[in-house]
This record gives sequence, C-alpha cells and structure tokens, in this order.
Amino acid sequence: MFKALSDETRLRILCLLLEGELCVCDLMAVLQLPQSTVSRHLAYLKNSGWVDDRRCGVWMYYSLAENGSELRKGVLGTLHATLPFLEVAVADRLRLRELSRNNMCA
Repeated sequence: MFKALSDETRLRILCLLLEGELCVCDLMAVLQLPQSTVSRHLAYLKNSGWVDDRRCGVWMYYSLAENGSELRKGVLGTLHATLPFLEVAVADRLRLRELSRNNMCA
C-alpha cells in the first residue's frame, strides 16, 4: 500500500483523482506523459487498492477506490489534506481545468 505512494507520478495521479473520476486521456494531457507510462502507474495504483476503473467504450476511467481498510482511509484523508497544496499539484489542477474547458477527450 505504501510503496504505491513512493512515486511522484502516482501521487500526482491520486491528487488529480481527488477532483473526481478521470479518463486516461485526461491524465495523459495533464501529466504530459505517454499513455503507456500513465497506464503503468494506474495499474500499480489499482493493484495496490488505491483506484478503481471502469470502461466506457474505448476509454478507461479511473477514480479513487471507495472501499478499503481504515488505515487506507486515514492515509487518503491525510493525502487529501496535504497533496493539493503542493506546487506541482496546483499546476496539475490548473492544467486539468484548462484542458477540461477545451474538451480534451472529445
């Protein structure tokens, strides 16, 4: 569980998912990383229980996992209280909002 949090890209993904469900294309655009890299990190987060996924047509959508241990919920609460204030997280959220206005996955 904690090893999944040891990578900056995975923390950035979790921080973006605090905003709500996102498509892989959303994450690729915000993080400015190739699909293979984003998908690898998402698979790691999914396998460690941090995120859930769902398919809609050709797109995969990811959200924070709803179920989990009390420990995971506590850690997620701490992440929710601290991650959004990191400089990189602020920049990511601004990029997400800008890209959302431009319908990046349309």
